[in-house]
Amino acid sequence: MYFIGVDIGGMSVKAGLVDEKGNILLKDTAVTRARASAEEIVADIAALVKKVVEAGGIHLSELGGIGVGSPGSVDDAAGVIRYSCNINFERTPIVALLGDALGVKNVKVSNDANCAALGETMFGAGRGAKNSVTVTLGTGVGTGIVVDGRLLTGNRSAGAEGGHVIIKAGGEKCGCGKRGCFEAYASATALMSRTARAVERHPESLLAQVAKERGIDGKTAFIAAKQGDKTAKRVVNDYIRYVGIGLVGFANVFYPEVFIIGGGISKEGDALILPLKEFVKKNAYGAEFNPPIDVVAATLGNDAGIIGAAALAM
Repeated sequence: MYFIGVDIGGMSVKAGLVDEKGNILLKDTAVTRARASAEEIVADIAALVKKVVEAGGIHLSELGGIGVGSPGSVDDAAGVIRYSCNINFERTPIVALLGDALGVKNVKVSNDANCAALGETMFGAGRGAKNSVTVTLGTGVGTGIVVDGRLLTGNRSAGAEGGHVIIKAGGEKCGCGKRGCFEAYASATALMSRTARAVERHPESLLAQVAKERGIDGKTAFIAAKQGDKTAKRVVNDYIRYVGIGLVGFANVFYPEVFIIGGGISKEGDALILPLKEFVKKNAYGAEFNPPIDVVAATLGNDAGIIGAAALAM
């Protein structure tokens, strides 16, 4: 049986034909007309789905279902995108609209971070696990929680916003306007800010030299740290400690089998993953008696959203 996964982004919409094993057989993209009406955006998505289905040589009636991942606040059960700050969705009944446009009854929708978490758990780095927490370290911090093989999204899907759990009362200001959020310490944005402050305080450091040569991004401190620079090591160690604090908090509430770390920072591999695994092992409540919690880097990359969206309909 085949499924369609749709991953809506601010710049583009991606759609893929996915089999029951989570393999993307083919995919295509369309430009997101973010300021168009919701109905026009849904019409564009329907056209893209038809294009992918036709390219796959099948008929819409042969689909097992369609899953959609969207940024913003999504009411999964109602099939409604409440609001998306970068796309003109407001109380948009996307499941009904897309189902009617395509004549497909099994249409599901969820937040894009939740879809990525489901995809990684079912078919990626967490394959085989029924309980996982996916943490995406990017411009912000996205989280997706899977419990007993199902997404945990809270009351009317308004929960699972782990990036805004407070880890330091009165701490750094977060993009959401509050202070001390996990996102304010664990995002790539936060790492870049800490790197910039360290460069300013230590212009003599190798970190400062690396920053001058290539600019400051999420890799800068890791590059200098791997070359033995003490200033960079402090930045990296502090960053990993803050990420670890967040993971331990999630561990103490959900005790997953695995933490799946995504986003650009996850590409640092063992330099990030191994110390996080050790931090969780040392600090999670009852870790010496309970089953071990693994920490792994996400593996599906940019396809996680398509595969996870398709998994919604499986």
